[in-house]
Amino acid sequence: MNIHEYQAREIFARHGIPVPASEVATTPEEAARAADRFGGSVVVKAQVHAGGRGKAGGVKLAASRSEARTHAERILGMRIKGIEVRRVLVAPAEEIASEAYVGIVLDRARQADTIMVSSEGGVDIEEVAATMPEAIRKLAVDPRYGLLGHQAALLGYHLYEDPRVARQAASILARLYEAYRASGATLAEINPLIVNADGDVTAIDAKMNIDDNALFRMPEIAALRDVEAENPAEVRAREARLSYIQLEGNVGCCVNGAGLAMATMDLVKYYGGEPANFLDIGGSSNPDKVVAALELITEDPSVNSILFNIFGGITRCDDVANGIVEATSRMEPGVPITIRLTGTNEEQGVAILADHGFEAMVDMDRAVETAVRRGA
Repeated sequence: MNIHEYQAREIFARHGIPVPASEVATTPEEAARAADRFGGSVVVKAQVHAGGRGKAGGVKLAASRSEARTHAERILGMRIKGIEVRRVLVAPAEEIASEAYVGIVLDRARQADTIMVSSEGGVDIEEVAATMPEAIRKLAVDPRYGLLGHQAALLGYHLYEDPRVARQAASILARLYEAYRASGATLAEINPLIVNADGDVTAIDAKMNIDDNALFRMPEIAALRDVEAENPAEVRAREARLSYIQLEGNVGCCVNGAGLAMATMDLVKYYGGEPANFLDIGGSSNPDKVVAALELITEDPSVNSILFNIFGGITRCDDVANGIVEATSRMEPGVPITIRLTGTNEEQGVAILADHGFEAMVDMDRAVETAVRRGA
């Protein structure tokens, strides 16, 4: 689950991280009034679950009340990576002496929370990693002990030579790790972490991603979800208990099991196609899930071929077949459907589909290659 910057700022502040005052506005006039209260220059920042806000024109510096209003008027309602901006954050502009990056991410390869710091802040960390990997210092945290004091100090001194500034950075890193762990996060970052004109270290940006699997034990964090800021298709998929992520290809994939879904997308790429989505209907034998899955796939205008790849274990092939028949009776997909069924009740599933004019394959490579060819 993604949360907005203003929400992440509140979490950071609760854990003692120095975060400047800010206000959220949903109208240009609210932004203007916030600028009045702060006085002087302010920054107006789009609150949207998408990266690259600055490059898209969603972050603007305003020197006056009227300028803050004008910027908010332009930003509110704009779309960044397809998502509409409904709120802006207004905060005092800071005098910046230097910028750094600090972040914590769940590194699945290392099976550990990994802290990354870089003196190259204020830009995409991916860009730094690609062009100056030596500028990034990483530390895998042992979950038995957490971030130890001497480790935080070493990272602080990696960023700053001045002992006073380095100690402040170390303290912020320790508190960031506390916020990360307490919130069930998979990512927490500050970009940039700045040193201001007085030599104080401050977090003027905040980003957090939360592990969905942790939300059941943290209702106060779950309540931060902003459904309006999420992809509508992904919201409906979650309500239907489907795992769905929209991608940019043309072959719609409906698969049971995350591992098989990843293998299917790899094969789509192998045969020259591009997957339009990750969609896992799970181990359930509920035909309604298949109906919901097909509706989601066909709503994507980029899809011109649909692939069902079902390996029946707990999932029964006959139930999936009934779901396909029911879904196509309710709606006309408008694009070719390729079906691969194998496993539990395979013969019954194939027979059900044949009775309704569908051919079901058992070979995965053949099915994927056919789906890619039909979508070309």
